[in-house]
Amino acid sequence: MRLPFDVSPLRAILYNVDEYGFPENPEETRHALAERLESCRDPADDSPLYQLLTDVPRPDLQRLKTDAFRDIVEYSKTMKERLRRAREESSSAVENIEREIDVVDADPAIVIDLFLSYRAVKDWQKMVDLVAKMSPPLKQTILVQEQLGFALNRLGRHDDAERMLAEVIECHGPSSETNGILGRVYKDRWLKASEEQNPAGRGFLNMAIDAYLQGFESDWRDAYPGINAVTLMECSDPPDPRRNELMPVVAYAVKRRLASKRPDYWDYATELEVSVLSDKVEDAQSSLGMAVASVREPWEPETTANNIRMIREARENRGVECEWIKDIESNLMRTKP
Repeated sequence: MRLPFDVSPLRAILYNVDEYGFPENPEETRHALAERLESCRDPADDSPLYQLLTDVPRPDLQRLKTDAFRDIVEYSKTMKERLRRAREESSSAVENIEREIDVVDADPAIVIDLFLSYRAVKDWQKMVDLVAKMSPPLKQTILVQEQLGFALNRLGRHDDAERMLAEVIECHGPSSETNGILGRVYKDRWLKASEEQNPAGRGFLNMAIDAYLQGFESDWRDAYPGINAVTLMECSDPPDPRRNELMPVVAYAVKRRLASKRPDYWDYATELEVSVLSDKVEDAQSSLGMAVASVREPWEPETTANNIRMIREARENRGVECEWIKDIESNLMRTKP
């Protein structure tokens, strides 16, 4: 039996029916349907377009900015609200919600929100554990792979994080998000090596700068990797002269982001860092106020404060008075969402 021409390209399960319209072999039909549904959990490319023209870009929904996920993607408003309240309580509250759902078969948007909720409460291990429970298609998305690398790095598993993020870049090319996280991996390794007086530290610093630069150059609209590159150039000994060329580009990028959409925490934090690096005290105070008012997750101001601290310490080592920068750093460390 052949399907009608207008639906013949679609995958289907054929079965015979009796005079009442019921399957003649219901158990066999149910088994075939169950096998087909199981296979959908780990699909292969079945589009002739993608099979023949491998360079045609797929709809890249996984590249949606992680921080805007909850605002962009539609899913259960009840679950969204429950996860919001759980994030305000504790990791245990988030875990209680996880116990109620089947991670493999649940709405992928709910699973991603659960994943990012663990990030919000800084439970990096639960993030790693959750990925292992996800369906293969969801586990392989760029967003999940990036955030898994983020969590692994926070757990001190720098080698695993580096390997995972490098694979994402090899498969999908550099991006401001992936390279930004990879740059953070190298930056953490540089800081650790510096504390241990390990000569490898200089190499990790250069690798961090290169990763951030590659991310910024892949999309100049995203100033986040650019400002991180400039900050690390400022912390080099002696300061990397390339920062003088890069700073105006980064400053313009963040200016355009602030003007073209509803600004978020990272926009104001980047503007703050630009002002500190440029010694613009009043501008820095203004950006600080907006950044503090826009904090969503507790690790965000901590990350910015650490960058500000690095700038301050680098300049103090060169004999520059930085009391006003220390005040900004202190304000950030006291900030709660």
